[in-house]
Amino acid sequence: MSIELRHFRCFLAIAETLSITRAAERLHLTQPAVSRTLRQLEQELGIRLVDRSTHHLALTPDGRAFRDRARIAVSAFDRALATAHLTEWPLRLGHAWSAAGTDTTALLRRWREEHPETPLELLRIDDRTAGLARGDVDAALLRGEVRAPGLITEQLATEPRVAGLPADDPLAGRTALALSELTDRTIALNTVSGITTLDLWPAGARPASSITIGNTDDWIAAITGGRAVGVTTSATAEMHPHPAMAYVPLTDAPPVPVVIAWRDGPGHPRIPDLIALARDVIGKATGSERARAR
Repeated sequence: MSIELRHFRCFLAIAETLSITRAAERLHLTQPAVSRTLRQLEQELGIRLVDRSTHHLALTPDGRAFRDRARIAVSAFDRALATAHLTEWPLRLGHAWSAAGTDTTALLRRWREEHPETPLELLRIDDRTAGLARGDVDAALLRGEVRAPGLITEQLATEPRVAGLPADDPLAGRTALALSELTDRTIALNTVSGITTLDLWPAGARPASSITIGNTDDWIAAITGGRAVGVTTSATAEMHPHPAMAYVPLTDAPPVPVVIAWRDGPGHPRIPDLIALARDVIGKATGSERARAR
C-alpha cells in the first residue's frame, strides 16, 4: 500500500476533532472507514499517531509532529490546484500583528515595482508563526523569539516596547514609564500571537492580575474599555492609533527583534527576493542576523 492524500486528510480530521465519530462526519465517511484509513497510515509510517488507550483520543508525540508536516503537505496540494489555472503564483506573506510597521507600505510598493509578475499577498493570521508552520503562508514577519521547528529566521530590526493605556489613565500623559509602574494593574496578554508574558517583569515584582486576549483587536478593546493595560512594541502604536488609547515608551523593557521567517525546504521561488527586499526596506539600518529555530 502507498500513502495517498486521503490518508493525510483523514488523519488531520482526527487530529483536529480528536474523535473518530466527528472526523467521519466531517469527511462524510463511516467510522470504520476512518479507523481503517488511520490504521493503514500508521502501519505504512511505522509509528503510532493516535493514543486510543483512554476514553478520549489524543495525539502521540509522533502524531503531533506528523500533524504539522501533514498540514503543510495538504496545504501545498490544495494551493497547487487552486492556482493551476493562474499564470501568476502569488507569494503569501503572513504576520501576526502590525506587519512591518511603518515600513509596510514601502515593502509592498517596492515589491510591486520590482516584481510585478508575482503578487505579494499580506495576510494577518492570529497564530504565533502567522500560519507559516502549518503551511498557510510562504514567509512571515514575526516578532520575538521563534522556536517552531523547521523554520529559518533572519533578524531585520528591533522595536522598542511601549505601554498601552486608556487615554484617560493617570499615566497616559507621561513621557516614559518603567515596568514597575504597571505592577498594580491588570495586564492584557495576547497568548495566541503576542510575545508579552508576565516573565517580562522581574521575579517577585510581577503583576498579580492579568486577562487573556486572542488578537490585537481584542487587546485594544480591553485597554480602551478600561479593563486592563498592556505592553507591545512601537509598531502597534504606529499601525493601530486609537483616540481612546495612549502609547507610552517603557524605559526598562528590552527591545523586541523583528524577523522574517520561512520554512527550511522547498518553497516559493521568490522567497529569496522577498528576504533581500525585507533586508533593504526594514533592516537597512540595523543589519541582520540569521538563526535556525530549534
